[in-house]
Amino acid sequence: MDAYPRALAYLWGLQRLGAQPGLEVIGSLLKGLGHPERTFPSIHVTGSKGKGSVAMFCASVLSSAGERTGLFSSPHLLSYRERIQVDGRPISRADTVRGIQMVRRVAGKLLRDGQLPREPTFFEVTTALAFHHFREKKVTAAVVEVGIGGRLDATNTIQAPVTVITTLELEHTDILGPTLRDIAHEKSGIFHKGAWGVVGDCPGEGLEEVRRNAFHLGVPLWQWGRDVVLERRELGPQGQTVDVRTPVRFHPGLEFPLLGPFQAHNAALAVAALDLYGRSRGTPVPEEAFREGFQKARWPGRLERLSSDPPFYVDAAHTPHSAQELVKALQELHPGIPRTENVVLFGCLRDKKVEAILDELSTLADTLVVTPLRSPRSMPPTEILRAGRGRFHRILSADGLSQGIALGRAGLGPTGILLATGGVYLAGEVLSAHLGIPPEEPSLSDPLGMPASPDTASDLRPRTRSARA
Repeated sequence: MDAYPRALAYLWGLQRLGAQPGLEVIGSLLKGLGHPERTFPSIHVTGSKGKGSVAMFCASVLSSAGERTGLFSSPHLLSYRERIQVDGRPISRADTVRGIQMVRRVAGKLLRDGQLPREPTFFEVTTALAFHHFREKKVTAAVVEVGIGGRLDATNTIQAPVTVITTLELEHTDILGPTLRDIAHEKSGIFHKGAWGVVGDCPGEGLEEVRRNAFHLGVPLWQWGRDVVLERRELGPQGQTVDVRTPVRFHPGLEFPLLGPFQAHNAALAVAALDLYGRSRGTPVPEEAFREGFQKARWPGRLERLSSDPPFYVDAAHTPHSAQELVKALQELHPGIPRTENVVLFGCLRDKKVEAILDELSTLADTLVVTPLRSPRSMPPTEILRAGRGRFHRILSADGLSQGIALGRAGLGPTGILLATGGVYLAGEVLSAHLGIPPEEPSLSDPLGMPASPDTASDLRPRTRSARA
């Protein structure tokens, strides 16, 4: 096996550990690596949705401003290397292999010396790799997206001068807690003394908790709708244009190619974060960098138009609220098209609220095409079919994605649109088929709770004196 697939196989083996929130292991691992997380200033982004888009906007603008900019995001669509980028370029295969080897050596030594309570997880190794890579590439600024929550997330080892909470909704309640207040508490755990904060459109008790934690730590907080204002939004043939006002600047006419009202919200939060970042560094980000960075912004698989005749969109929405926002965006782009002409191509993982998601999507289309996913965590099509009954007038089942797309196209009316959605897995498979780029195997799009595959895990993980399951 070549070195790069072998590195992926090692990461695949770590999926058996699932998510284990806490900073002890990642803290020790980064100390063993010489604290690479302390070598660059950063913007730290969390939220229930939109955090990847906000992080991408910020990174694009900072690169346009002349910073050597690292971006750490998750999950990925086609390649693990998408998660770790410098100035828009994914980490190379060679750097991935070298970095993982370094992290494994350090982890192995710490385990043998009794300085780690357990083996690091997939996300902890990936976080350590990202920070190590940013130091190696001498980044001068980084944008870091939280994995889950914030307070106990592996990325919360950085001391970012700017912290962002994009939105709040009920998600990962088994890890973050059952209420919005619980989730807000976990996400605002990225606040720390000396930082500035930005918070987006958040419901009542969640916003109260965010503001309480910011006040307790002395974190000045810019709030959506009060301090961060979207003064104008216009649709154009290639995207949209916004005017954004923050407490320190007015940014008129920012154009970007991403679609949907939710991306205008994300863009405004990114503007606020960048204004605060400039203030923290003592030098405002040039307005020209905003314009150039926004025009270059790309975020595949998020309301991405793959074709115009017929209109075919893909989106990674996987919660009821994100599905609701997606439907609003498509109805804005295609006003007046009767739902009888539209088709939804759908597949999701077992842990999704499929009935509530399909409730929202059924307001867009009469026809549902269900496709299985390649993931072992895929929700069985029979369950999705059952959930779709009474919500869609016509429901079809496909043997695989190619047949699903064909059935979807065949079911369209003369002016209808085809939407593929349900999560990152389906979005990745659709983009893989559309671009003719096979996804990397094994798939590492969503490692949470994934059991170990085959016996490669035991062969490739660092040796320790005692087995740690």
